[in-house]
Amino acid sequence: MTRISILTEADMNDAQKSVIEDSKASGQPHGGPFWAYIRNPKLMRIVQDTGKILAEGTLSPNEQSIIVLTVARHWSANYPWAVQVRNALKIGLGEDVIDAINDRIALPTDDARENLVHKMANELLANQGLSDASYAEAEAALTTDELVTVIARIGSFSMTCCTANAFDITTPEEAPARLR
Repeated sequence: MTRISILTEADMNDAQKSVIEDSKASGQPHGGPFWAYIRNPKLMRIVQDTGKILAEGTLSPNEQSIIVLTVARHWSANYPWAVQVRNALKIGLGEDVIDAINDRIALPTDDARENLVHKMANELLANQGLSDASYAEAEAALTTDELVTVIARIGSFSMTCCTANAFDITTPEEAPARLR
């Protein structure tokens, strides 16, 4: 059960209502960890804006999904995992790739960039940094903007996962997958 109460529209102040209305109108998330973020409407707006900016880059949808799924798996964050699996399936990421991330094993793909972003996320989260060799590999394969986006996506989605875990955000029943 979610630890933080979910505000109803009647419970919200004008700033909170405005952010929720804007979120719904633009198709931005407003459930799950955002039930906590709405307590600080400026924070919620910044988190949503950050997500939109990171999604606008040149990383492929598969690369973006691999990053957030790897982060969710690292944090064992049930709600973000479930929602991101649903999103990954919608964009066509293979179930074999999703299962590999869930099982914490190498990805069953020959796509060098997909393998690279998976490796970067795992290494950064496990070691709190990238080795010189990994950084050089990333620098050779990605533009500087893409490298910054990968690192920022890992950090920003870690915040989402930590929020979901701290507030024990309940996973939606209709979610297609669970962490093992």
